[in-house]
Amino acid sequence: MADEVKDLRRLVIKAFHMNEVVWGESDDITVDGKMTVSNELAEELAASEEFIEKIDIQLIKPGEHDRWTNTIMDIIPISTKVLGKLGEGITHTVTGVYVMLTGVDVDGKQCHEFGSSEGNLKEQLYLNRAGTPGDNDYIISFDVTLTSGMGQERPGPTAAHRACDKFIQRYRDKLKKFKGEKCTERHEYHDVVRPGKKRVLIVRQVAGQGAMYDTHLFSKEPSGVEGGRSIIDMGNMPILITPNEYRDGIIRSMQ
Repeated sequence: MADEVKDLRRLVIKAFHMNEVVWGESDDITVDGKMTVSNELAEELAASEEFIEKIDIQLIKPGEHDRWTNTIMDIIPISTKVLGKLGEGITHTVTGVYVMLTGVDVDGKQCHEFGSSEGNLKEQLYLNRAGTPGDNDYIISFDVTLTSGMGQERPGPTAAHRACDKFIQRYRDKLKKFKGEKCTERHEYHDVVRPGKKRVLIVRQVAGQGAMYDTHLFSKEPSGVEGGRSIIDMGNMPILITPNEYRDGIIRSMQ
């Protein structure tokens, strides 16, 4: 008799590859693989956050990494929920483009605690790793300048992540409307249990010390900020998540 298997939940991730990413007057993304990047929202986003002095958005083309960067705070994929909640249903994601969040304060002090990564981007960013851009990927640089001293205070980096999340949301809102059959890749994942078999638990230790050493979970969008809760605010207690929630970006590192 075949072993019994219970299928608890199903996650489908549909990827849309961007073939052309260009600088323009507005932020846009199309299902046929074209993306436009602009500074359209930069001033508005900076003004909406108390601890942000200014925001500079730049487009970095593949191979153009011989340039200065402030400390890299995060590399963020552009993904959105189309059906269901994180860990189940349908997610649309973009390939060929990543968002890079960097930060410094007005005094030139980098946003870091125990180590910074400012310098030449080609020396500070490892390509072709899990969670980093590949050789042929575009990078949208979202560079935040915080008010004096706020690079090391928890509200400062949190404001930078929040502003970047609002910028990405503009693309998410358009990505939600893409027709699924137009995707360039489709991946299906199932959370299953096998009664009577061994149970496997993977323990992942995450940061929860403060400022950039924080971790958010349970946001509304994959790898998002809005709606997320800080592991610090939850008392740094163990949290159980499913394999598909992990795959779907339920953890947002603030480092």
